[in-house]
Amino acid sequence: MFISLIVQVPITVISVVRADNFGASSVALILLAIVGPALLIWARRYPGPIIALMSTAAAADFLLGYSVISPPYLALAFAIVIAISRGARSWTWISLIVVWEVTLLAALLAGIALEPPRIVVTTLGLLLVLGFAESNRRRAEHFVQFQQEFADRRDSEMRAERVRIARELHDVLAHSLSQINVQAGVGLHLMNKQPEQAEAALASIKSSSKEALDEVRSLLGMLRTEGTGDDGDGDDGDAVPPVPEPDLSRLNSLVESVRSHGLEVQLTCEVSSETPTAVQLALYRIVQESLTNIVRHANATDVSVSVGYDDGDYLVTIADNGEGIDDSVDNEGRGLLGMRERADLLGGTLNLGESVAGGALVTARIPRRLAST
Repeated sequence: MFISLIVQVPITVISVVRADNFGASSVALILLAIVGPALLIWARRYPGPIIALMSTAAAADFLLGYSVISPPYLALAFAIVIAISRGARSWTWISLIVVWEVTLLAALLAGIALEPPRIVVTTLGLLLVLGFAESNRRRAEHFVQFQQEFADRRDSEMRAERVRIARELHDVLAHSLSQINVQAGVGLHLMNKQPEQAEAALASIKSSSKEALDEVRSLLGMLRTEGTGDDGDGDDGDAVPPVPEPDLSRLNSLVESVRSHGLEVQLTCEVSSETPTAVQLALYRIVQESLTNIVRHANATDVSVSVGYDDGDYLVTIADNGEGIDDSVDNEGRGLLGMRERADLLGGTLNLGESVAGGALVTARIPRRLAST
């Protein structure tokens, strides 16, 4: 508003004063030069009606000041940009087209000899301003779209991270707590009859709880560090040392912890230690969750675990001789959902079936080529 007021009003006054025929039309030109910037005060709130009024005022200024060397109606250019950026595109285009045609017709009826070059220059000027306004609108829309996409992507990444954290916590806690629960029951049962067996159960509880606490503290410590950042004061008193993510080298200790529950577990692992870390973690967690479910629900006595290759893919099978899977109820709990998600994230699949011994059969297949890229 101030730019158009400062530029347009003084030049208009000077042009009118220097003109030979100072009269009512000269006063009207000065008033129109003031009205244009004044209307810009309401341009953001009422862009449509203001652009219509501004177009009419510009047409009047054009006709009254045609014989006077006066500046272009600068306020109209600002009004066009504001109106289009505010979504009043129809108002802008219709107002300019209708008013410009009416202006040319009025000049013809009033006997004003319009010069073709001036008509062409004025038309081109309007088109240039409209083109700039449309380009500015598209840039603004693209920026808003970019911001929305960025926010959506950030929210999606945050949701995926929350799911990953929940999956890790579930796998750690479900396995460890199920072991603790079983061993606690064994300890209570054998406390008076076989104290040495009860002592072994307590030792197993201590080991399982310590391992679970270390993994949970490491995960929570990592989240705390990521959330607060390094403040640079060198205070590491509350720092939690990271615990390496489990890999296939820990399968033997996992199997031994399950054997302590009285299960016979046959383990076959042919996958090399050079396998990508993400694949090893997924394979380990799938075996861990399957064994946890067997301990808690299957009432099995014999389990077979195989981790190897099949047609170039990673293949994991866990079979038991327990009660199998009851198809009459929904068995898709958090544990099974987590195993499916781990396989899906690496482009693989996870299937449930019945083993040869009549128990449950868990089969996970992860494409070797996709998982390595």
